[in-house]
Amino acid sequence: MKKLDLYIIKKFISTFFFCISLILIIVIIFDISEKIDDFLEHEITKKEIVNYYFDFTPYFANLFSHLFVFISVIFFTSRMANNSEIIAIQNSGMSFIRFLRPFILTSLIIFFLSFTLGNFIIPESNNRRIDFENKYLTKKKSSRTKDIHMQISQGKYIYMQSFNKKRKIGYKFTLEKFNNGKLVSKLKSDYILYDSISQNWEINNYKIREFKNDHEKLKEGKKLEISLNLQPDDLDYSTNLTETMNFFELNKFIKNEKMKGSKNITYYELEKYKRIAYPFASIILTLIGVCISSKKTKKIGFHLAVGVILAFAYIMFMQVSTTFAINSNLSTKIAVWIPNIIFSFLASILVYKTSK
Repeated sequence: MKKLDLYIIKKFISTFFFCISLILIIVIIFDISEKIDDFLEHEITKKEIVNYYFDFTPYFANLFSHLFVFISVIFFTSRMANNSEIIAIQNSGMSFIRFLRPFILTSLIIFFLSFTLGNFIIPESNNRRIDFENKYLTKKKSSRTKDIHMQISQGKYIYMQSFNKKRKIGYKFTLEKFNNGKLVSKLKSDYILYDSISQNWEINNYKIREFKNDHEKLKEGKKLEISLNLQPDDLDYSTNLTETMNFFELNKFIKNEKMKGSKNITYYELEKYKRIAYPFASIILTLIGVCISSKKTKKIGFHLAVGVILAFAYIMFMQVSTTFAINSNLSTKIAVWIPNIIFSFLASILVYKTSK
């Protein structure tokens, strides 16, 4: 049976890479046609464009690799069924569960490959891709961030009415210090300015109120330089920042953002759990794909149509569940794994019925 296993594994992998290559070519052609005006407007060199698509291709391929796996399994398994190969295999005495073994093994290989790429290799290329998009393709965003609340260390909280990222100036700044839940001091300033040389903050037109033993001490001044556990980049709430971080950097970043009380923590956690859930979906969708395409039919297009419908259903479940996580109190981990849980039940039912 080793020859049969190798035959299926070879078919699986070759069809997967064929499908993913074909779709990527189509995607790149459409993407170039959409962005050609931006390329010409900024006079981007051919080398820069080629390098951009070298970074864009693995990101896109890995993002939807589980769906490419699904379509690939349905395509080549349907061909095996229509060529009566699966009937011959079952007539030789091989059970359907045993027949699934090479499919599961290959999906596990793709799972580990996708997990490794998504968590340790692609983040580096994402850094270059996002830099390129921000420089040439992304519409200019406002340089001002508003209404900032943040915990910068244990017992220290800051507030800014707004922060200008270009000038590195924060307006209507407040720093509160707590000890055992009690407010011990409060600093208020008209504006603060970051000094990139000393890496300290310059406090302008400030008032400091200190509370001790039911007494209050007031201090005022025009200018004061202080050190804060805060960098201007910490005030940039760009959600695609996490795409440039590897697995360990992302975990550390999320931990720090939770301590600071970041309002974008949901987006960061969704990125973290998707990096595990999406590769794992390759295994589940492989089982479903084999089950729905292992029966011989007159038209192979029927199996592909069912596969496309299920693929869109998976995407829909993912979009709905993540939207609930963003707009409600639904756990981000549960939200990301809901499609996998639903499709796992579907896979179990299909395997049980098909093996009978």
